[in-house]
Amino acid sequence: MTTDKLYDVAIIGAGPAGLFAAFYAGMRDLNVIVFEALERPGGQLAALYPEKYIYDVGGFPAILARDLVQQLWKQARQFDAEFHFDEAVEHLEVEPETEIKALHTRLGAYRARTVVICAGVGAFEPNRLNAPGAAEFEGKGVHYIVRDKRHFLGHRLLIVGGGDTAVDWALELQNWAREITLIHRFDYFEAHEGSVQALARSKVRVFTNHVLRAVEGDDWVRTAVIGHSDSGDERRLNVDDILICIGFRSNIGPIKKWGLDLNKRAIRINGHMATNLPGVYAAGDITLPEDAPKMNLIANGFAQAAIAINVANRYIYPKSRVFPGHSSQKKGMKYAPTPVGH
Repeated sequence: MTTDKLYDVAIIGAGPAGLFAAFYAGMRDLNVIVFEALERPGGQLAALYPEKYIYDVGGFPAILARDLVQQLWKQARQFDAEFHFDEAVEHLEVEPETEIKALHTRLGAYRARTVVICAGVGAFEPNRLNAPGAAEFEGKGVHYIVRDKRHFLGHRLLIVGGGDTAVDWALELQNWAREITLIHRFDYFEAHEGSVQALARSKVRVFTNHVLRAVEGDDWVRTAVIGHSDSGDERRLNVDDILICIGFRSNIGPIKKWGLDLNKRAIRINGHMATNLPGVYAAGDITLPEDAPKMNLIANGFAQAAIAINVANRYIYPKSRVFPGHSSQKKGMKYAPTPVGH
């Protein structure tokens, strides 16, 4: 598909920053197209930890990742943004004379006046454990991502790992699963100190200096063989599920070839969220600010997305103000409450 339509803004990525950018572009009456490589919105929140609680988003003392995605999606769709899921941008180029941006996907070519890259950490997949039986039973009791925590209700669960993800899931599921065992190859944890202290007070059975030696079963996982890292002593655990939390690896893929000023997997930006390419901006985890600390926080991504869209609007309409005014002054919002007495 090749279209002659010229969009005001093309947003790459439909994670939290991308969804908020789409919403904010609508607030500024911009014509928007959004590309997402995954089959649904939410980015890491939807793909990696939809059942985990998030505590540092303004207005929500605690909210499940999937619920936050749902609210962001609802917010973003107030306007007429065009969403293309399962369609990654493979190539981006700036036309030299017009500075129009040409975006190419496996399905076609698109053109936009500006681009906001909200690609998170890029494409990601879990690090897999190289233990006998682990690959054989993936999807049959061996998990790397929690899609639905209800699956573990009443189950005997083994969690492998010592970082925040492993410890957080052990705490989150301790009153959900029948029993939880957590093993970690070191004698110390690489998780938040408060979480480690909570783990010590919990009913989770913990084995440090232990690794997963093998996974056994029939049509489903039945047994986990764990061993001491130093002595080699082994024990067999009867389990219903094994959750392996040993990190993820990411790759920004074709973005590396777009001519952007990169530092490893991050795009260098200035205070206006501008990259080295004219009319191309970035927001969220993929950014490396010029004169500010790098903070991979959803709240930070929201702020960067708002700045990027407002600066992009000024790029398109040079006489416009960067600051658009407060949203409370915006008329005709879809979810505006009915005034009292009406």
